[in-house]
Amino acid sequence: MGNRLSKIYTRTGDDGTTGLGDGSRVAKDSARVNAYGTVDEANSCIGLVQACELPEEVREVLTRVQHQLFDLGGELCIPGHAAIHEADIAHLEARLDHFNQQLPALKEFILPGGGEAAARCHVARTVVRRAEREAVTLARLEPVRAEAIHYLNRLSDLLFVLSRVLARADGHGEVLWDHDRRKP
Repeated sequence: MGNRLSKIYTRTGDDGTTGLGDGSRVAKDSARVNAYGTVDEANSCIGLVQACELPEEVREVLTRVQHQLFDLGGELCIPGHAAIHEADIAHLEARLDHFNQQLPALKEFILPGGGEAAARCHVARTVVRRAEREAVTLARLEPVRAEAIHYLNRLSDLLFVLSRVLARADGHGEVLWDHDRRKP
């Protein structure tokens, strides 16, 4: 394990730059920093979901995801590093299929909500979508492994399905978008 932080502030970022995992320095608003920063934000949002009462099966999945998002942040912070693999994506897909088969077919869009845990999960989903967009932006500028982008794409799908699961588990159910509400 690398060095542990014994002092939280270093003043090295006061000039608007930050250090990457390979020791290089980049602007704090660079595409790379935006990408791994948004992954960190997504991880924090999942932490907010975890602060709710959850079915144990959902909690276990989200805990694993949080570890993997930390790995993914490291991958994006260290150019050329690989931390997310096809097996990680396959696991997300398996969990996605498992949870989705328990749900009724979706015939309408649903509104984000459905109780506190579900609503927080929807927020996490949208932040993961943003992280995916940031990773795609980075990939246009610098090499990014496809697995990183694929992982984020599957994770947002999983979080959507988990939002549906949590809305039902909470007893709130889903609120369907009423596209006919404005018709006379």
